Amino acid sequence: MPRLGVNIDHVATVRQARGVIYPDPVTAAGIVELAGADGIVCHLREDRRHIQDRDLRILREIIQTRLNLEMAATEEMVRIALATKPDIVTLVPEKREELTTEGGLDVIKFFPSLKKAIQRLHKGGIPVSLFVDPKKEQIKASEETGAETIEIHTGHYCNAETLSREDEELKRILDAVAEASHRNLQIAAGHGLNYVNVRRIAEIKEIEELNIGHSIIGRAVLVGMDQAVREMIALIR
Repeated sequence: MPRLGVNIDHVATVRQARGVIYPDPVTAAGIVELAGADGIVCHLREDRRHIQDRDLRILREIIQTRLNLEMAATEEMVRIALATKPDIVTLVPEKREELTTEGGLDVIKFFPSLKKAIQRLHKGGIPVSLFVDPKKEQIKASEETGAETIEIHTGHYCNAETLSREDEELKRILDAVAEASHRNLQIAAGHGLNYVNVRRIAEIKEIEELNIGHSIIGRAVLVGMDQAVREMIALIR
């Protein structure tokens, strides 16, 4: 069974909508861990639209499982990661105007800067994952950067409007998984996974971790965080 990492960004989104101190993503992280999740994911964005620097500092202090920091490969973020020491960093593309991450990193295009950032993070003792589309050439380039892990972008699979299109996207993911396994990379997957579409991805035995946020937080609004996390764990199993 893959591990479950729960992204708590959108707890902070609700807080930031009013500029108040609640709901606190740090409190949410504690509930998520108590419900049985294997880790906490948060994305510290350049524009600080949800998670704040304060959140990251406290999360690092209190998390008992595993802290996965999503971030862009910028000088500022590398410095913050080296100071905070998350258990793993996931490098993701980032644009100010996007609602959410729209696709995987173009590892080939940004290879020199990514490799430099990864070397600095490794020197600080931090493992690195690259968030990539399910494309063999991107996975090959990911291995060459020195990253230990890839996280496969599942957004196109999740957004498929027909079963045949979903099957096509699943085939791309399976091919990417095979390529990553051949290169001895650790494999995670995420983006858009929910209570309806997660099963087919969770059944891929080579995928070691699923990182899921929006659907769990959305369900938690209706049934509570503890139940929302436990229901997702049950589906993954």
